[in-house]
Amino acid sequence: MSETPRLIVHVVFRFAVGGLENGLVNLINRLPANSWRHAIVALTEIDAEFCKRITRGDVQYIALGKGPGHAIPLYPALFRLLRRLRPAIVHTRNLAALEASFPAWAARVPVRVHGEHGRDVWDLDGSSIRRQWARRAFRPFVSEYVALSPDLKEYLCTRIGIPEDHVEQIYNGVDTDRFFPSRHGRAPIDGCPFQSSDLWLVGTVGRMETVKDQTNLARAFVRALRLRPDARHRMRLVMVGEGSLRPQVEAILTEGKARDLAWLTGEREDVPGLLHGLDCFVLPSLAEGVSNTILEAMACGLPVVATRVGANGELIEDGTSGRLVPSRNSDALAREIVAYFDAPAIARRHGRAGRQIVERRFSLERMVERYHRLYSGLVSKGESAVCESHGALPGSSRGGGREGHAQCAE
Repeated sequence: MSETPRLIVHVVFRFAVGGLENGLVNLINRLPANSWRHAIVALTEIDAEFCKRITRGDVQYIALGKGPGHAIPLYPALFRLLRRLRPAIVHTRNLAALEASFPAWAARVPVRVHGEHGRDVWDLDGSSIRRQWARRAFRPFVSEYVALSPDLKEYLCTRIGIPEDHVEQIYNGVDTDRFFPSRHGRAPIDGCPFQSSDLWLVGTVGRMETVKDQTNLARAFVRALRLRPDARHRMRLVMVGEGSLRPQVEAILTEGKARDLAWLTGEREDVPGLLHGLDCFVLPSLAEGVSNTILEAMACGLPVVATRVGANGELIEDGTSGRLVPSRNSDALAREIVAYFDAPAIARRHGRAGRQIVERRFSLERMVERYHRLYSGLVSKGESAVCESHGALPGSSRGGGREGHAQCAE
């Protein structure tokens, strides 16, 4: 590669608080600045406050204000934007942004990467034929795929028909310098009503939306108090995040006579401090890709109870660093919460094991190196490819072949 930093345009549906977006922030902050420049294009909107998490001052932010429905009306604007920016790579993420691969191809962007980060509530198991066909329709315009988990790679290869050598599987990484075990036991949480050292706090972090299923955790907490009535004196629930499920969560807790034993924080920026104040972390999701919050909790030395969905089973070693339970099963979730409540020594041992797993397999440095190597290889192949007529659909050669359009004379 040339020493001139190459531009990557990252296309997302919305750039705001979320796991996918957190991973993008980490990647942009840590990819070598002498190799890469960045622009973030959100099809809908960009949260200016969230942008402050990016420490580089040379990143461009572009919101296109897309309304409901397909992005086809945005194609001309995307085409003109990409012709002006002339990126080396366009990297779309998840199905909502995949449509941008077509205007990227039309604008002769040499490399178009698409990332699959997880499931959504409308297609929890990837069985939607309509969404499969949508992915197949845009397949000719994508040079390379990135799947965050083995099950997503299998989905792309078996159900969508992507050749295996066109799919890279790259796990999310966690910043182990920012997320680390509390050095002096459970720490007080700023603003938390539950400050006594005698209390035992179980909590979660995530958007209060259907796919995250915080109503399941609320029911499990109520159920745990019924399984262990004396736990009402010590067990408390902390739920970090905001969203449409909040009224339902509050109703479940109120009906279960546990509302005063729970703290719903809303959105918070101080996630490491919040995790330091917990004794156990729970992720009750209906679907996941590779959960940043699980990795962050493990990095903080917390035992994790999570549903057996997506890549959760790849992150958590059941019975060693945490517990896996079926989704939508509040009774199973409650039993595992109570088990950790009753056995603090086991909880601490599982928390230590989780930290070791993160350091060994899921470091941020490992993730960034994988992306840097992927991007570098794709750009090198794209630049060395022989320019062909742009009239035909792009070929299937990895990262290039007929992908060198940006190097052709206008």
